[in-house]
Amino acid sequence: MPTFDASRMLSFDLETTSADPAVARIVTSATVLIDGSSVTPSETLADPGVEIPAEAAAVHGITTEKARSEGLPHDEVLAETVSTIKRGWEDGLTLIVFNASFDLTVLRHLTGDFTVTGPVYDPFVIDKVKDRYRKGKRTLGALCEFYGVKLGNAHEATSDAMAAARIAWKQVRMWPELAQMDVGELMEYQAVEYYKMQSELKTYFESRGRDASNVNLGWPMAG
Repeated sequence: MPTFDASRMLSFDLETTSADPAVARIVTSATVLIDGSSVTPSETLADPGVEIPAEAAAVHGITTEKARSEGLPHDEVLAETVSTIKRGWEDGLTLIVFNASFDLTVLRHLTGDFTVTGPVYDPFVIDKVKDRYRKGKRTLGALCEFYGVKLGNAHEATSDAMAAARIAWKQVRMWPELAQMDVGELMEYQAVEYYKMQSELKTYFESRGRDASNVNLGWPMAG
């Protein structure tokens, strides 16, 4: 199998109606195709077909009225998003997704049958695995600051996707062994390490009598 090539990536990000992937619907879907020196961004606004809660609109800045008046039909955006991702994998690209367990689980719940058929690289997971005991937040904004990456408009899907790709590029230079793994090994590495970290978090919560039922153990999609 090929190794991860940070010069050939398809970075992906969703802005949604909810922070719960089981009920979230798409508000914006963005991809950034990186092939050598060529960078091609694409973003689509969707009408999610439901009210966008005020707390979600406060994050990404898109109101129900804007989505209804300017957005494409939700299922059309969903289908094109999945098609673009599948086409990227067929073309040998690695899908870059910050906190993949959210975005890819959203696609699974919305389609009912979305499956991961190509390599995924998650800068969020890699950061936690490789620099586990660093203090501070692990949000996209915090990681951009740590890696010296320009974020642009935070929670704007194209900006977030571009930032995730730049972080991935920096990470494989900080830890070159990541680029020496074939993509299958890299996928297994992320999934196993994510499971270990989340299992420890679940045990920690349970030892203190806290609800651990929402601790997800699955990567790149929630189990």
